[in-house]
Amino acid sequence: MTTLTDHTTEELTPSLVLAPLSAHLLHDGVVSRDQVIAAQRFAYDTGLSLGDVYFQRYAVSQRSLIHAERDILNTRLIDPASDPPDDRLIRAFGPTECITAGVLPWRQTGEVTVVLAPDLLTYQRAEPDLAARLGPVRLALATPDQITTAVIASCSHDLAMRAETRLDAADSSRNWHSGRATLWGASVMAGLATLAWLTPGWLVTTLCLISIGLMLMATALKSAAAIAGLVPASFPPRPGPQAVLPVITLLIPLYDERDIADHLIARLEALRYPRALLDVCLVLEDNDDTTRQALGRISLLTWMRAMTVPEGTLRTKPRALNYALPHARGGIIGVYDAEDAPDTDQLLVVADAFARADPRVACLQGVLDYYNSTTNWLTRCFTIEYASWFRVVLPGYARLGLVVPLGGTTLFFRRDILERLGGWDAHNVTEDADLGLRLARHGYRTAFIPSVTQEEANGRAWPWVKQRSRWLKGYAITYAVHMRRPWRLLHDLGLWRFCGVQVLFLGTLSQFVLAPFLWSFWLILLGLPHPMTTALTTGQWQTLVALFVGAELINLVIAAIALRRADKLRLLGWALTLQFYFPLGSLAVYKGLLELAWKPFWWDKTAHGILLPPDQLRTLPRPVPRPASDG
Repeated sequence: MTTLTDHTTEELTPSLVLAPLSAHLLHDGVVSRDQVIAAQRFAYDTGLSLGDVYFQRYAVSQRSLIHAERDILNTRLIDPASDPPDDRLIRAFGPTECITAGVLPWRQTGEVTVVLAPDLLTYQRAEPDLAARLGPVRLALATPDQITTAVIASCSHDLAMRAETRLDAADSSRNWHSGRATLWGASVMAGLATLAWLTPGWLVTTLCLISIGLMLMATALKSAAAIAGLVPASFPPRPGPQAVLPVITLLIPLYDERDIADHLIARLEALRYPRALLDVCLVLEDNDDTTRQALGRISLLTWMRAMTVPEGTLRTKPRALNYALPHARGGIIGVYDAEDAPDTDQLLVVADAFARADPRVACLQGVLDYYNSTTNWLTRCFTIEYASWFRVVLPGYARLGLVVPLGGTTLFFRRDILERLGGWDAHNVTEDADLGLRLARHGYRTAFIPSVTQEEANGRAWPWVKQRSRWLKGYAITYAVHMRRPWRLLHDLGLWRFCGVQVLFLGTLSQFVLAPFLWSFWLILLGLPHPMTTALTTGQWQTLVALFVGAELINLVIAAIALRRADKLRLLGWALTLQFYFPLGSLAVYKGLLELAWKPFWWDKTAHGILLPPDQLRTLPRPVPRPASDG
């Protein structure tokens, strides 16, 4: 009979010696000899701990691993659920730090603090920080799930507050003063009402001219972006052999997802990436029984885990992301939405792009598109708008060196930079745009990858307005927060990008607010009186008409370029109807700006799974419980 000692010295190959953990699991029949060889090679190549490889790649249970570690280290095994920890020790080290490091300061024995960890390597990595804050420490063992559960049970409120206040108050929107916003809004409206009573013609003429100016600036910027993006950006050639693939954590906030959970899991299973290097975190709110029940019908694989965000003062997507970030295993953090259907090789593209990119590239943005683009008129228009934005305008902004407002999903960050910047603003309802601006202010760049994620277009008018009102409300808050100190923003960005921010944020909001004044020119075409009829000469009117026609032609060309890149040129005819689509945006901006007065942090949730096409329902694979593999 072969002993454990024999296994620790036996050579599996001329260059591969059996590790104690492998020997123990092999001796107990938990893994096979071939699995041991493959696991040790994989751990050596990737830098992962051997325990993680056995758990993630071969579905070896945490119980088997922790009992093997106990026998190898001859140390105590403690269940913190039955022997609760001292909360004061957790707070002394920091609840977030405990989650990130995977350790639990348990209790003091004399002057020594007993620290729970799943293995010796995890303990050794955290030991210097533990000793600096707690004094002498000693190892005892507990499973990763036991450690995480104990920290959350002891410090749930602390973790929730940390998620809400992770970003410094000076950079956050949490100090938004609704009363002050209401006062400013009321003052502006009172001033406009006074001018409308005293000089209505002058007021309408002025606002019309401002609207025309904004239209021209936006059209010029989009044109420049389209020209800059004619040559696709590329990453530099790889300097050497392909680097080892990194661990990627996908954070997926979910809320009230009754109809999407099954499809989401199936799409995640279709991703081509080594399972031991993939870490999927499904982030649920504490009051979301709907999604919890939907996921309860599915057996999550070892590289997927669900976590619950404790109750706090608000419920927003960025708060959920902040809560989940310390739980992440990966050096790259990706963000998906519940309805996303990414390209199956997307993570391989991300890993390759980061390996090639300049270190100042902190974020990669994928292309967003819609899988229900032909459901109705609204989804067709939404698809054209998204194609123009993600395939032409935003990549052009990046090429022009302007600030890139991120897209909210299919985002991938270097984790160290994301944490250095304070994560997401938990109170901002367009956390993506805010983070894109903060990245630029700190000298980092966003690059685009040629990988597509399909989403579900909002094809119902009022839900569309609610979704867009949240986006525009967030644009207003983001602009107000970053313009608290305009000279500092100018210093951080430089004049070119500072002006770009004014056009992008203030210009977008103003365009939607003042759009009715542009529509008023239809009165002239209909032969009805207009305040500007007598203000302009025939030549000026002809110039104005030419500008309107030119702007629309440019928008049509951009739509054609975008739809061709999306292989949806068949939708180009529908671009002629966008004149009837964008008025919904004006309704949305009024709703969003009004909400700044009484519910600035309200997250108007968009329902998913409403307009999933029948072919999607037929072709999506059903998730089947099975051990994770590296397929």
